[in-house]
Amino acid sequence: MSERLSATPPGVGLAPLATIADGGARNFVLQLRAGRFHGFVVRRADQVVGYVDRCPHAGVPLAQTLDDYLDPSGALIACSWHGALFTIDDGLCVGGPCVGQRLTAWPVTVVDGIVTTA
Repeated sequence: MSERLSATPPGVGLAPLATIADGGARNFVLQLRAGRFHGFVVRRADQVVGYVDRCPHAGVPLAQTLDDYLDPSGALIACSWHGALFTIDDGLCVGGPCVGQRLTAWPVTVVDGIVTTA
């Protein structure tokens, strides 16, 4: 079994921005030489923010259903296991069992319409 990584090299093209709904999120799993990386990206208009797909409370992936990372309002990231809620802009936990902790940021950007690791 490969190691689960918490970072990726810069410059890896992930997907066209247009394939992620505005106000939505998408999961990415990258198989790298050193191991496997699990992350997700939230899109807001032409901007994206990325996080390692691991809840700081329990160490499990946040979504039980593929790409289901946001609360029903779309305003917060939600852990579907224990109900933790995180701000999209900085990953701060504002509700649930890990208040005050943060998601691990995953630097991503948009380059020529492609979501890319930074």
